[in-house]
Amino acid sequence: MRKLLFGFVYTALALCANIAAADTAALEALREGDMKKLVFHADPRPVSDGEFMLADGAGTGTLADYRGKYVLLNFWATWCAPCRKEMPMLSALQDEFGGDAFEVVTLATGRNSPVGIQKFFDEIGVTNLPRHQDPKQAIARDMGVLGLPITVLIDPEGNEIARLQGDADWNSDSAKSILAAILDTAPEG
Repeated sequence: MRKLLFGFVYTALALCANIAAADTAALEALREGDMKKLVFHADPRPVSDGEFMLADGAGTGTLADYRGKYVLLNFWATWCAPCRKEMPMLSALQDEFGGDAFEVVTLATGRNSPVGIQKFFDEIGVTNLPRHQDPKQAIARDMGVLGLPITVLIDPEGNEIARLQGDADWNSDSAKSILAAILDTAPEG
């Protein structure tokens, strides 16, 4: 009986691993252009449990606050030229995909004043993304962010499943296809 149970558990685990590998392979096939920089991890990685400052001094939050949905977390700064280029595209992704299953979250890391962040958003016409701050770079440091921008894809369980270093064309068909495929596989809650 014990051998039978062990065999069943082993088969179930192998099947789940193959399904995850197939899903990752399907996502890999959708990567074109800038999305080739999006690296899917073989195993989910934990994210920081540190606190960040919410926009307009409204308190603090954590990445755990977003559990239950996919999150595209963008680390950026007001002085970062590539960040200025890609932020409107991230805003468009939020417009198109944002909701109960997905959210774009922006986290200004380092020295970025709330006034400077608001000015940055006003200049590029972004009104739908959060203006959260990581002023001491604690979350960025916890998550191994060494340059900007860095965008991390977090699953509903709160684990990092992919990372893109540098800026990207988030309006591309490839980016949208990847997100649509991920959200199509998300369990309905």
